[in-house]
Amino acid sequence: MTQEQTDPRHLDFWSFVDHAITRTVQELPDVDRRAMRLVLTLHRAANMLVYDLESTVHRPRGLSWPGFRVLFVIWLTGQVEAKKVAELSGMSRAAVSALVGTLERDGLVVKERAPHDGRAVHLGLTEEGRETITDAFSAHNVREQEWTGALSEDEQTTLIALLEKMTTRSTRFDARRRT
Repeated sequence: MTQEQTDPRHLDFWSFVDHAITRTVQELPDVDRRAMRLVLTLHRAANMLVYDLESTVHRPRGLSWPGFRVLFVIWLTGQVEAKKVAELSGMSRAAVSALVGTLERDGLVVKERAPHDGRAVHLGLTEEGRETITDAFSAHNVREQEWTGALSEDEQTTLIALLEKMTTRSTRFDARRRT
């Protein structure tokens, strides 16, 4: 069987990266293989991590990944405008607005009009919301330690520095992000 005819049943989550690079370079020889592998691997690792955290930590506590992110921002900032929650969580304002309705219904978040602008909404945690996020984050951090335990402290520090360098550089080429 040729590369063009690879049976997809023989591919898995990680072997697909090799296949994708090989096939892409056949079609587009000038593709930067290393950049492609880095972004594919980073994306797949991030997706695995998020899925694992959501399914093992947050869903059992009645939270979604986005719901956890909203509670996390409010917990760490204190009372805050909804648009700032969107910015700090990397989510759209519409997504935050929809989530806040659910979190408010569940008794985790309170909304009130901002005194400086009747259209703006301030968000805060209820006592139940505070208990929920501190419990969730404690378990979340245990799972973070399990994931990062594959790396030495020096490797973790290096990876953090490299990812920060990569994201900082993104401002030079006008990378899009939620604001």
